[in-house]
Amino acid sequence: MPESKYLKDIILITCVVERGRADDVMDAARKAGAPAATIFYARGTGVRERLGLLGIAIQAEKEVLQIVIPKKEADRIFDAVAEAAQVSLPGKGFIYMLDCIKAMTYFPKPEKKRAEKADKKTVTKGR
Repeated sequence: MPESKYLKDIILITCVVERGRADDVMDAARKAGAPAATIFYARGTGVRERLGLLGIAIQAEKEVLQIVIPKKEADRIFDAVAEAAQVSLPGKGFIYMLDCIKAMTYFPKPEKKRAEKADKKTVTKGR
């Protein structure tokens, strides 16, 4: 049976950016230490109309990045993502982070990992 355990002391960073910007923002997150992210499309409303009055064109289509990371890495990754997303500029995006109380995912047993690596070496040598 697969081993599962709870993840605690983790943070969820969510960043909403203009459509087409998520890959660049994710590159910055990776360089700062984020292992992965979930990226999906969304459509924004509200601020678009207000900023339109200032002559700034805001696309309704957005991309949303969600990154789950250990709490000790959160500030560094948050700052890197915020800078890459240019959220301090009008209409460029929005970023926030939240404490995650508990999460769960699959973790392979250590013995299984070692056995898989040994099997791969055997197959490679046998070729």
